[in-house]
Amino acid sequence: MLSIPWLTLLIVWPCVAALSLWLIPALRHQGRQTAIAWSLVELVLAIGTTVAWCSDTGNVRLAFRADWIPQFGVSYAVGLTGTGLVMVLLSTVLVPIVLLAAWNEQKTPRRSTHYAALVLALEAFMVAVFCARDVFFFYVLFEAMLIPVYFLIGSFGGEGRKKAALKFLIYSLVGGLVMLAGVIGLWSQARVRASLFADSALVGLGSTRVFSLDWLTAGGVAVIPTMNPTPERLIFLSFFIAFAIKAPLFPLHTWLPDAAHAARPGTSVLLVGVLDKVGTFGMMALCLELFPGAARWAAPVIIPFAVVSVLWGGIMAIAEKDILRMIAYTSISHFGFIVLGIFAFTSTAHIGASFYMVNHGLSTGALFLAAGFLIQRRGTGEIDAMGPGLQRTVPVLAGTFLAVGLSAIALPGFSTFISEFNVIAGSFATRPWEAGIAALGVVLAALYILLAYQKIFTGPPREDLAGTRDLSGRERWVIGPLIAAMLALGFFPAPALNALRPDAVATVEHIQGPAGSWEGSGQ
Repeated sequence: MLSIPWLTLLIVWPCVAALSLWLIPALRHQGRQTAIAWSLVELVLAIGTTVAWCSDTGNVRLAFRADWIPQFGVSYAVGLTGTGLVMVLLSTVLVPIVLLAAWNEQKTPRRSTHYAALVLALEAFMVAVFCARDVFFFYVLFEAMLIPVYFLIGSFGGEGRKKAALKFLIYSLVGGLVMLAGVIGLWSQARVRASLFADSALVGLGSTRVFSLDWLTAGGVAVIPTMNPTPERLIFLSFFIAFAIKAPLFPLHTWLPDAAHAARPGTSVLLVGVLDKVGTFGMMALCLELFPGAARWAAPVIIPFAVVSVLWGGIMAIAEKDILRMIAYTSISHFGFIVLGIFAFTSTAHIGASFYMVNHGLSTGALFLAAGFLIQRRGTGEIDAMGPGLQRTVPVLAGTFLAVGLSAIALPGFSTFISEFNVIAGSFATRPWEAGIAALGVVLAALYILLAYQKIFTGPPREDLAGTRDLSGRERWVIGPLIAAMLALGFFPAPALNALRPDAVATVEHIQGPAGSWEGSGQ
């Protein structure tokens, strides 16, 4: 029976689509239409991948591996966990929405085509990083994503775009360099472990797969269960710092508000909705899986930073005057919840954190798009200058903003409520004080959303607001599917939770079980 390489198709297709837009002159005048069509093909492939994944078995499914640089133990290894699957689906859903939202943003067909090609290239990297099962392959993708994002911000953004793009690049490169040190350290430890195998077959396996996640975590024959505490902790910290910058986590967050303010709203949807999740996904897939003992050691320090992120992001969002920067700070608050759920080490909190990544992408993506529609109509991102009284002139836009705002504060009925409730409830089992303090973030969320809505939409309308157009049919098609998805997952979350549960249970057992302890470390 013919086996379809679903994951390779998912990675290759947007690469081919992006290259064709750049290299085939005939497509440059219809780049927008072509890019949307090809992004929908990618979405169909993702649906096919989901069906194939459901028919497979194991925690890592649809796995495929081929030697890439065997001299250094590097391979092209892909496979999907439940968390990886939902993130791939999120990526492939958001890309056509972003392309449709950017329909009229660029002044020339050439610029529209270039923008669309960069988005498709970014999609390829996003999908690949959630599928990667080789540490070096993951690192290459982690760095490669910087290229399209840098140009999406620096070439297509608004005021302050060059400074924001440079700041984003510097922060990301520093994180990448720190992570590279960890990759080298891991390679050194793994090569030493491989040389200790008495069985020649295992020596060969270790020498050609020293970066394989499956080999690194294999009980009894791999490097991680037998690594000494000091190198494990140092390598863990190198990976965690890189992911904390990417997420971002307080105090490494300052690049995000600038980038979100300068970028196009569609770019911010992908940047905050998907790309930043690579940081929290990396904490789950690499930090916890590869370094369980070091994760337990670091958790008492990481969790307070997560709680500070929740509160700091919420307070700064209340004080912020620019709507795009406000949304960026809300994301910092939400990322604090995700990190809290990851390092609480309970299956309930872990499921909540994984589900939170998806729901935050939908909710914050919708918020950025709604903010973009407002900015197009008012010509400013200043909250005080947008209103008041817009509700009477643009009732559909007002209702849409309120709906996505309520999803951001985790109102019951929206999928965000389930993820946030699971994180807080699951964290109470191991970190009751931290979970209780973090719960104050729910109150802050209600304040920053409802205060913004009040300033923009309620009250008597100003005279200059007359004639402001409401959402067009295209704009309703842009944001409507995101609201529908949040409601569907809010009332019927079981399929997503069932996909995420095996990962959460396995990870918590890995952290707490004997495979997560060091020999003679006293942990």
